[in-house]
Amino acid sequence: MDKQTKRDYLYMRMARTWSENSYCVRRKVGAILVKDQMIISDGYNGTPSGFENICEENNVSKPYVLHAEANALTKVARSNNSSEGATLYVTASPCMECAKLIIQSGIKRVVYGEKYRIMDGVELLERAGVVVEYMPDEASSDNNQ
Repeated sequence: MDKQTKRDYLYMRMARTWSENSYCVRRKVGAILVKDQMIISDGYNGTPSGFENICEENNVSKPYVLHAEANALTKVARSNNSSEGATLYVTASPCMECAKLIIQSGIKRVVYGEKYRIMDGVELLERAGVVVEYMPDEASSDNNQ
C-alpha cells in the first residue's frame, strides 16, 4: 500500500470516529477536510448551533439538519483557512446539495466510505472534475497491512 492510500485510510478512520459526535439516530456522518496533510476543518451531521440535539421526528430527519460536509465547509469558511485544493473525507457519499457546496469551495478530491442510495451528488462532482474515490471501511477490504 502506498503512502497516500495509508493516509486516506487514516483520515477515513478519523472521519468515522468524528461521526460518533452526531446526535442523529438514523445515520451518523463525519467529515474531515485536509489540505497539505493538515486537517483544516471537520464536521458531523446535526442541528444548527443553539438548536436541540434531536435530528429526527417520527424517524424522518428534520429539514434543518446540516450534513457533515456542510458543517465542515461552514467551519472552514469562518476560519483563516481556504478549502481551495483540499481533500474532503466523508463517511457517506455526498448528496446533490453538498456536492454543489463542495464544487464551489474549490475542493479537488472527495473520498467517501459508504454509498448512499442516491448517487447524484457523486455524479455531479465527477462532472465538475472533482476526483471522487470510494474507500470502504478497512475491515471490508484486503488492505489491512
